[in-house]
Amino acid sequence: MPNTPPPLTLSDYAKKLVGQRGSAGHLTLGQLKTEVLSGLTVALALVPEAVAFAFVAGVDPLVGLYAAFLVGLVTALFGGRPGMISGATGALAVVMVELVASHGVQYLFATVVLMGILQILAGVFRLGKFIRMVPHPVMLGFVNGLAIVIFKAQLEQFKVVGAGGEKVWMSGPTLWLTLGLVAGTMALIWLTPKLTKAIPAPLVAIGVVATLVIVLDLPVPRVGDLASLKGELPTFAIPEVPFTLDTLKIILPYAFILAAIGLIESLLTLNLVGSMTGKTGGASKECLAQGAANVVTGFFGGMGGCAMIGQSMINIKSGGRTRVSGTMAALFLLAFILFASALIELIPLAALVGVMFMVVIGTFAWQSIGVLRRVPRSDALVILLVTGVTVAEDLATAVIVGVIFSALVYSWNAASRIHARARPSETEEGARVYEIEGPLFFGSAGSFIELFDPENDPDTVILDFMASRVVDHSALQAIEAVAAKYQAAGKRLQLRHLTPDCHKLLRKAGQLMVDTEDDPHYRVAVDYDIRTGRLGTEH
Repeated sequence: MPNTPPPLTLSDYAKKLVGQRGSAGHLTLGQLKTEVLSGLTVALALVPEAVAFAFVAGVDPLVGLYAAFLVGLVTALFGGRPGMISGATGALAVVMVELVASHGVQYLFATVVLMGILQILAGVFRLGKFIRMVPHPVMLGFVNGLAIVIFKAQLEQFKVVGAGGEKVWMSGPTLWLTLGLVAGTMALIWLTPKLTKAIPAPLVAIGVVATLVIVLDLPVPRVGDLASLKGELPTFAIPEVPFTLDTLKIILPYAFILAAIGLIESLLTLNLVGSMTGKTGGASKECLAQGAANVVTGFFGGMGGCAMIGQSMINIKSGGRTRVSGTMAALFLLAFILFASALIELIPLAALVGVMFMVVIGTFAWQSIGVLRRVPRSDALVILLVTGVTVAEDLATAVIVGVIFSALVYSWNAASRIHARARPSETEEGARVYEIEGPLFFGSAGSFIELFDPENDPDTVILDFMASRVVDHSALQAIEAVAAKYQAAGKRLQLRHLTPDCHKLLRKAGQLMVDTEDDPHYRVAVDYDIRTGRLGTEH
């Protein structure tokens, strides 16, 4: 009988799914244990966040928990970066609140489905690659602003329900006890790796502090004080909205904004996690995964979501590097909802706040404070601008503002680099050569026109673009304007050493391109003869 391979066991399947190999090419038991424990830690940190963001959006807490489970599971299995965590986020919740208040939760579910479809289209058309246009100063401002946002979000856990039903700040023994537990959690997270790395430090800290609070019955807020976590499996349901053009007009603007915010936050988190794990690429795959996750979530009663940088940092720093950790985080969260809600509700919020405070410390780019004094002022301003807009508005707006500002600064600097150096021609007696340096585009077109003196130049003038580049239509118009001035003065103008892409640009503009013997390497020089009104003759 021919040799047949042994049947694929569940362990073998897990190893193939993960793609994380040990020295012998297999996932080791130690690695698998780290991934599972890291997933458990992330799941515990997801609970208060999902509930809090559901309250922000004005929906039932289970809507946030279902989103955290479904989005987390789909993106963990199919996303562009193993180890990255996704779920319900505050950046999306603040956009959803107006829609829910004015039209109800069913319109939210329909919007989340459309949001997912738009994100899938972004993945199909590979729009995720444009995330590479985000400059490094914008990334520094993004992580700094996000750290501040995470910190501010935790401050809500220091509020309790007052006598009148409104939330008021803690005071007295409750406040001091909570602060002590937060500090203790942070100290345990710092100390545990120095003693052992067998168990993720945040999980140890949560376990120790939770045990202390439960055994001593300390009077501090618990997870159960936020809301009940008990629920059933999410069920499939088509959103109950009219399938009309009016409905589309209502949900499309929200879906577009949510899709853009979700993708920007996810792709920036993708890059940040990639810089920590040494991985690159996966932007389009992440767009597809985020889109598919939101489509599924909308049909199963979730509020949608995107990548969560805080939980992703917890996962990475706890040792999670593969799809197992994210998958287990989602499955643990589902188990909390179905079976262990009573136990999870006993965990003190102070322990989870302590974990998130350590995330804040690890996320904030502290080196950027020193960098502000060494980088150009424009880059320092971008860092501060993006940080401020992130805190004041949202992450997507901050990144867009930062990219636009950086582009304007670059354009201004590039425009100031255009200049010309005049010298006598070595190939044509009596002619003058202008060696153009710097990019010729819309920003430098005006300065380019002012570089020349047609009245005092000789009868033949050569523009040498060896050190320059014709970029856009404004550059062509500038060349034509200069040519017109020389034509009016009765003089001859030649263009030389244009690069192949400049050649294509001029050809598309309908201008005749020729080869010249004095330009054998580039083979795209142009002679613009003012006396005949033609762009050159073939040699």
